[in-house]
Amino acid sequence: MQAMWQIITKPDTLIYLNASFAVSTARCKLNWQKKDHEEQLRRLAHAREHANLLIETDELTPNQVLQQTLDYLKEKNR
Repeated sequence: MQAMWQIITKPDTLIYLNASFAVSTARCKLNWQKKDHEEQLRRLAHAREHANLLIETDELTPNQVLQQTLDYLKEKNR
């Protein structure tokens, strides 16, 4: 179900963190095939389309992702 994220919770802000197949599998030590990653992207497409903020994380450290998130939330709440 595409809108599962809306059923489970109704977030005030939706932040979508995107990572490529190579980065995702390396970070989480996943034993996924490319098709598994593509299926995950398909399942998350609705959330991605409705996200308030999309962060491409491949080239970022966790602290940089956090900082982008905090900057967005600070700006949003002005």
